[in-house]
Amino acid sequence: MATKKTTSKTNKSAGAQNWRSKLITAGVARAPNRAMLRAVGFGDRDFEKPIVGVANGHSNMNPCNAGIQVLVDKAMAALRAAGAMPQVFGTPTITDGIGMGTEAMKYSLVSREVIADAIETSVNGQAMDGVLVCGGCDKNMPGGMMAMARINVPGIYVYAGTIKPGNWKGQDLTIVSVFEAVGSYAAGKMSDADFIGIEKNACPSVGACGGMYTANTMSSSFEALGMSLLGSSQMASPDAEKADSAAASARVLVNAIRLGIRPRDVITRKSIENAVALIMATGGSTNAVLHYLAIASAAGVKWNIDDFERVRRKVPVLCDLKPSGKYVAVDFHRAGGVPQVLKMLLKAGLLHGDCLTITGRTMAEELKSIPDAPRANQDVIRPIDAPMYKQGHLAILRGNLSPEGCVAKITGLKQTFITGPARVFDSEPQCMKAIMAKKIKPGDVVVIRYEGPKGGPGMQEMLAPTSALVGQGLGDSVGLITDGRFSGGTWGMVVGHVAPEAYEGGTIALVQEGDSITIDAEKHLIQLNVSAREIARRRKLWKQPKPRYTRGLMAKYMKLVSTSSKGAITDE
Repeated sequence: MATKKTTSKTNKSAGAQNWRSKLITAGVARAPNRAMLRAVGFGDRDFEKPIVGVANGHSNMNPCNAGIQVLVDKAMAALRAAGAMPQVFGTPTITDGIGMGTEAMKYSLVSREVIADAIETSVNGQAMDGVLVCGGCDKNMPGGMMAMARINVPGIYVYAGTIKPGNWKGQDLTIVSVFEAVGSYAAGKMSDADFIGIEKNACPSVGACGGMYTANTMSSSFEALGMSLLGSSQMASPDAEKADSAAASARVLVNAIRLGIRPRDVITRKSIENAVALIMATGGSTNAVLHYLAIASAAGVKWNIDDFERVRRKVPVLCDLKPSGKYVAVDFHRAGGVPQVLKMLLKAGLLHGDCLTITGRTMAEELKSIPDAPRANQDVIRPIDAPMYKQGHLAILRGNLSPEGCVAKITGLKQTFITGPARVFDSEPQCMKAIMAKKIKPGDVVVIRYEGPKGGPGMQEMLAPTSALVGQGLGDSVGLITDGRFSGGTWGMVVGHVAPEAYEGGTIALVQEGDSITIDAEKHLIQLNVSAREIARRRKLWKQPKPRYTRGLMAKYMKLVSTSSKGAITDE
């Protein structure tokens, strides 16, 4: 008996150890995790399902993001129905249109990094199996895509959708109409009634700014990149099809998780070239240069500022879209939208059809049912042999003012060359004050500096001064260069992202009032017409200004951020 008891006890002990070993291997050590998940609705079978993060950019502080919650709700229901367990978390958003021209605007580009970090933190910190990112305002898109490329779990982007156009006296309005009205009103070219009418009617619904500005540029390019569903980016935010698209995106994501399709399988050098080709064809925002440099870096893809010029030279502008054209995003959507333009580029040999998309199909397979040519009863999308412009509109310029390269937007201009006297301002507010006082004259070249990634910090957009110049009728006759950025709504003879920036001692810091400056988009030249000896003399005398922030987020950003020619990234 004693022997049997001993044997029995020994066997029982060995069995218990084996049982514990198996349970630990199967995840018993995660019992506390499961216990906490039960508190938020997990049942026994739910632990076998993929956990999908839903990055929710909803906010009622701006129209761009105020319509997101219904999309998130639809997506979460679809994720559950497809066999996943969705777990929602919030992401911050800064709205350029509200902060423009104020100190708050400095946080805009910074928020791109914060959004990316927030998504990376939430997904990796909770070991999620996939992520659906839903955002609306400008930095939501690149921030979300950078995060997906970094963490590289299956992901998809759901855009909140575009705003519907406003209307005043038969004219379609966007938020840029208001900025341009400021200049017209200040110049005495607009009545009180029209000024107030435009302001009150410019934004009639939720959704992001309605032209081919930065939000619609980035969202449409995500279709070309393969990370959003075709046809989804130019839908109006309030329309039912936008919510239906969010649900469809959720189902595609669950399938991607099952197939093991990850962002870096989709985001390649060829797919980024597809995205940039779409940006050129649609007349998209200068900010796309900054953002795709950052996305490529996050995905580990070799892509530099000169690649944009390479694509520009071979891709025509096919779409007549604001800010330099006539139509808005909902018009573009009705005319066939991004899928139509992509099919035209594919047919012309300007698109890589073999790129994988998040659906598991190639881009060519996704476009199979799209007509080769645009419908004849619309003129938003031009035929490939009758484009708006024969080459793309985002030109990369170089010269002694910007040896690292800078970005010029050259659509909608009567001339792409100017040589004139420099009108120098060390901040955007200084420049805006001079414009409103009518101190800028035809032929001037305005220089706004110390607004770069470090100097601003945050590289704020110069929409207020450029729009005021347009409103005063100076859009074609005044040049403007800056180490800051431009809104997607900007047009005119403008050059941004000048690098090295003034704060780092770039040549733009050495320009003096009255110096001759040449901007020549045809020669891809930006030149300070001062001798090298004089520039060297000024450089010896230059001293770096004290930083505008010494603590907190902005101080950290100043220490980490790269030059704009590398995307103004913080994790280089």
